[in-house]
Amino acid sequence: MGEKLNKKQKAMLLRILSAMGLYLILFIISKWNLLPVLNIFPVSVFVFLIPYGVVGWDIVYKAFRNIKNGQVFDENFLMFIATIGAFLVGEYLEAVAVMLFYQIGELFQNYAVSRSRQSISAMMDICPEYANIEIDGELKQVDPDDILVDDIIVVKPGEKIPLDGIVVFGESMVDTSALTGESVPRKVCAGTEIISGCVNGNGLLRVKVTKEFDDSTVSKILELVENASSRKAKTENFITRFARYYTPIVVFAALALALLPPLFFAQPWNDWMLRACIFLVISCPCALVISVPLSFFGGIGAASKQGILVKGSNYLEVLADMNTIVFDKTGTLTKGEFKVTDSFPAKGIDQGELLELAALAEGYSDHPIARSICEAYEQEKKKKPLELERVENTKNFSGRGICANIDGQTVFVGNDKLMKEQGIAYQEVKKVGTVIYLAKQGKFLGSILISDTIKPEAAKTIQELKNAGVSKTVMLTGDRKEIGEATAKELGIDLVYTELLPQDKVAMVEKLLEGRTEKEKLAFVGDGINDAPVLSRADIGIAMGSMGSDAAIEAADIVLMDDDTSKIAFAVQIARKTLRIVKENIVFALFIKLLFLTLGAFGMANMWEAVFADVGVSVIAILNAMRALYIKKQQTNSGIVENMKETAC
Repeated sequence: MGEKLNKKQKAMLLRILSAMGLYLILFIISKWNLLPVLNIFPVSVFVFLIPYGVVGWDIVYKAFRNIKNGQVFDENFLMFIATIGAFLVGEYLEAVAVMLFYQIGELFQNYAVSRSRQSISAMMDICPEYANIEIDGELKQVDPDDILVDDIIVVKPGEKIPLDGIVVFGESMVDTSALTGESVPRKVCAGTEIISGCVNGNGLLRVKVTKEFDDSTVSKILELVENASSRKAKTENFITRFARYYTPIVVFAALALALLPPLFFAQPWNDWMLRACIFLVISCPCALVISVPLSFFGGIGAASKQGILVKGSNYLEVLADMNTIVFDKTGTLTKGEFKVTDSFPAKGIDQGELLELAALAEGYSDHPIARSICEAYEQEKKKKPLELERVENTKNFSGRGICANIDGQTVFVGNDKLMKEQGIAYQEVKKVGTVIYLAKQGKFLGSILISDTIKPEAAKTIQELKNAGVSKTVMLTGDRKEIGEATAKELGIDLVYTELLPQDKVAMVEKLLEGRTEKEKLAFVGDGINDAPVLSRADIGIAMGSMGSDAAIEAADIVLMDDDTSKIAFAVQIARKTLRIVKENIVFALFIKLLFLTLGAFGMANMWEAVFADVGVSVIAILNAMRALYIKKQQTNSGIVENMKETAC
């Protein structure tokens, strides 16, 4: 453990050990009355103040500093008042013991928090320290901030990839585990897009930079991780508000306990002062104040190890209550890798001409369907380049298709809605897939069938979500009814809405959000590029990270860095387990506190029991909170199931 302590924690440990050594010596001397001089009032106070000062000077300093700043009621004030009160009634050993054990609890707490923070910010290790750039035939190490777009950097074997770019030379296996949680390396070669934060394997790579460091994947992820703790869950905010009112209440209760019985019932001052001190020690809210955020830190850390980036504990809380999940189809449940699988030219129309006109019309578009048509044309014409100078005045019809002027003639390329709008008689194709119809000068030329393939993990995702208690699964798609329903049936999805325009998806999510109780939450899963409005409108947006796309990181509340939707069920389990741990800590801490506060008020608890009620409860709650950090995947006989596996701290 010592090797993992930071400098501040090591200094605290040294103070604790020093004070403990002095305390043990004084304990033995006092119990056996080896030095009668210690029984003299000024001497005894001075001697016992030495170990008290060694271990507790910072608590006293913080108490006075906070009082000066108007923040009176906190745990430092409680400890200071309680221990000084114990000194005033002659309980010197107990006063030092309370401060000593309180600081032991604080050390353990700081260690636990730093461990949990490290689990979340382990991704800070992905931050590159330098980039290699070739100058006059020699490699120079420069700050990644100094590299510009289109510069060529060199990544040697074993080095972190400092910036996003495209490989222009070399082949290698790249370790993406820091970003995705997956241990299987990814092969890259010339032409492959590569992102910062990964580790190069055994090959030398030359990479053309496509983004400056501030816009790179690693920079975006670090920003996300650093801001995760600022988005607090409702439970955390409740505990903060609770402590704000709870602490002054117990201070005044202790004051009443110390003053009222002696003043009005002629009770002994020493006895009731001691009870008040015990009451204050017991009342310290450390167990609640630290264990609740620590539990959420642990849950976020467990998720990050699997490549699931959660932007804040509030999103974990929402995810735990999620009962409806809505999926975009293309790029989420399907690969989004469209291929031309068939064509149906009209009578008298050449198949090559049909494909060429479609490719010319779609030549300027980056849409996956447009790219698939252009790729099919290149294969058909043996990579003959498109003569895009033949195209003029293209016009896009959102969700329907495109119109282009090709060789001076008007060509429409799109779905059946576009054909109907333009009054063009067409021959309908009822095969499963996306059908693109073509017409020139109002005459129907034929159709092209484009198919997308379902992701291999998609069916498992839906089944595991249902096993996790998600009551409704929904799919939204712009595809035809036949395609959408066939996909939904194959995956086991409950509801499917087809032929939706982009704005229709937002309206559909709005409709699904109506009529729910406050406890029921809706999640939307999309690729983070086209679905930003829907991701923002849902209770919680989950984006396919596309290995770290900017749009995914910015639009969503949770990002799956490797696009593996099967991890959503695991994220739900992490969220629910984290919330269970939080509730366990709240119930446990409040029950023990109330029990011992009652016992202390009636004189049935001594200072040692008070120490347990404070430090002991805090340590137990922290240990319980750290369980959230060790939630892992587990293999079962029925296949790979993402269960909860708890490892001892």
